[in-house]
Amino acid sequence: MFNDLNILLKTIKKNKYKNFKTSYTAALFKKGQKACIKKFREESLEFINSSKRNNKQDIIHEAADVLYHFLVLLEFKKIKIFKIMKEIRRRRKVSGIQEKKNRKKNVR
Repeated sequence: MFNDLNILLKTIKKNKYKNFKTSYTAALFKKGQKACIKKFREESLEFINSSKRNNKQDIIHEAADVLYHFLVLLEFKKIKIFKIMKEIRRRRKVSGIQEKKNRKKNVR
C-alpha cells in the first residue's frame, strides 16, 4: 500500500515537468495554484456526493481522485507527505477534541 503511494508521489513529481498537452499532471501545474485548488475542491465535492449515494465503487473512484489531487496540491505547495504524517503522529498523543481546542487557542 505505501509502495503504491510512493509510486504515485514519484509519478506526480516526474510528470509535472512533462508536456502539458500530454500529461494531466503537467497541465494542472501549468494552470497554477488556483486551478489545482479548484480541481481538489471539485473532486472533494464529487467524493461527498458519491458518499451520499452509498455506491461503494463510486466512492472508491472518487476517493482515488481526491487522493491524487490532494497529492498534486501538496507537490505544488512543495509540502512533503512525510510532514503530513509527522503531524498525524503528533496528534496521536492528544485527543481529537483537545487538539481542535488547542488550534483555536493558537489562532487568536
